Amino acid sequence: MLYGVNPNCPPDLLYCLACMGHGDELMIADRNYPAHAHAAEAAVPQPIALPGFDALAAIKMITELMPIDNFHAYGALRMEVDDAPNEMNTSHRAVFAHLAEVAPMDAVLGHIERQAFNQHAKSVFGIVHTTEDQPFGCYILRKGVIF
Repeated sequence: MLYGVNPNCPPDLLYCLACMGHGDELMIADRNYPAHAHAAEAAVPQPIALPGFDALAAIKMITELMPIDNFHAYGALRMEVDDAPNEMNTSHRAVFAHLAEVAPMDAVLGHIERQAFNQHAKSVFGIVHTTEDQPFGCYILRKGVIF
């Protein structure tokens, strides 16, 4: 038990967030994402399971503890809908509305094509596996700096 930490936050997520440095990336995966296959290449080699969490709930919990980066090309990325890169589904709209509230004003919230996202995700620090049911409901968050 810790003060100020969501009691639903598992210890392995706290450990992952604490070990990450500025610029390290955390992927938030939907239920269809091959999290185990891609986590094998991450610094944290097992996905962090958040059963019962959609992407928004997971990201809200994470952003209570971790700042979003505003020093690089993007602070967060969403997986694009196939053949409709500018289309945002319900999950995308909700997550980006939340990130717009909690991220620094100049943090870029971007998007990336699905196959490029999957390749990029192989280089993240850790993967959080949610039960998000929206297709393409995957995100990458870049850790910012605490001043």
